[in-house]
Order: sequence, then structure tokens, then C-alpha cells
Amino acid sequence: MAGTARENILKRIKQALKQPVPVPFPGTSLDSHFVPMAQEPVLEFAERFTALQGKFCYCSSVSELAEQLNALATKREWKKIYCRDTQLKELLQSNGYAPDYHSGLASCDAAITGCEYLVARTGSILLGSGNESGRTVSVYAPIHICIAYAHQVKADIADGIDALFEPGKKYPSMVTLATGPSRTADIEKTLVVGVHGPKEVYCFLIEE
Repeated sequence: MAGTARENILKRIKQALKQPVPVPFPGTSLDSHFVPMAQEPVLEFAERFTALQGKFCYCSSVSELAEQLNALATKREWKKIYCRDTQLKELLQSNGYAPDYHSGLASCDAAITGCEYLVARTGSILLGSGNESGRTVSVYAPIHICIAYAHQVKADIADGIDALFEPGKKYPSMVTLATGPSRTADIEKTLVVGVHGPKEVYCFLIEE
């Protein structure tokens, strides 16, 4: 009986593949349905990101970024900082931020990563496995700190993906969109933050 049911399912799948469903609106771009942004992408990202409970900080230079991180780590009493990005650590160290980095992601106080791009329209952080952000840092760290530059802000998700897969670039094996702190409303329809990921997400944007 089980074998017959499986054969019937496979038969239906093969028939469906022979007769593909046509695209309902050929030649239509999803971008055409978006309302144009009324302000610069950087400002749009900052507003969207903070509306999603993200914490945005604008820095005029890397030196100011290091000062902000030192002040934040002191105020929050962060002792265990996790970061896999060697270049990012060297950049921060040369500008005055040199904590004792922690090797354990699960037991760290906060994790620092870079990113591929920032998406203005959705307030999202586009992460790829190729920039040492890793597959797990933005998920398992209790606090995620993303450091980005102004030129990395893209208007839409499509713009970020197009830039990520430009010819000649090394394609990442994984791409992740992180939009604010982790949240769920499955428990009695009450919004709970930090259940399946970080409780807090910071984005430090450096103006070059």
C-alpha cells in the first residue's frame, strides 16, 4: 500500500514538471511595486533598523567607532567579546579598541561581525559566509554588533544580491538576511524578543 501511494505521488510530480505553470505577470519586476524612498538610503536604513528595535550608531571615523565600542563595553560590562574577522580586529586594535577576545561563541557577552551589505528598505543586514561573519555568529550570540560602511548601504534586497553576485567576485556558500533582534509571537500571541537569536542587535555605520 505504501509503495503504491509513493508511486502515485511521484507520477503526479512528473506530470506537473511536464506542464509548468506560466508566470502570471511576465516581464514584471518586483521593484516596480515599491514606493520610492523619500530620503537617502542611509537615513532610510537607520529609521527602519531602529523601528525594528535595532540600535543604530553613526560614526564619522573608525577612531570614533573604537571610542563608542569602548564606552559601550564599559557601560554594559562586556568582558567576553567574540570576533572571527582578523582584519576587523586589527582595524579596531589600531584605533584603540583591543579587548581580550573570547573563543567561545555560546558563552560570549557579545559578538562583532562585518557584513556584506545593509538593506535600507527593510532595515536588514545582509551577511555572507565569505566575510568571516560565519554561519552562526548572528544567530547564537546574545548580542550581535555589526560594523559597516556607508557605501555598503543598498536601497533594496535585489540591489544587495546583485552586488553580492557581481562577475569576478567569490560567491559565498551562504547568504543570510538578519532583520532586527530575534522575535516570536508563538507563545500566547505575545511578542518575545531574543528567543531564537540575539536579544540585541547594534549597527555601527562608519562614514568614509
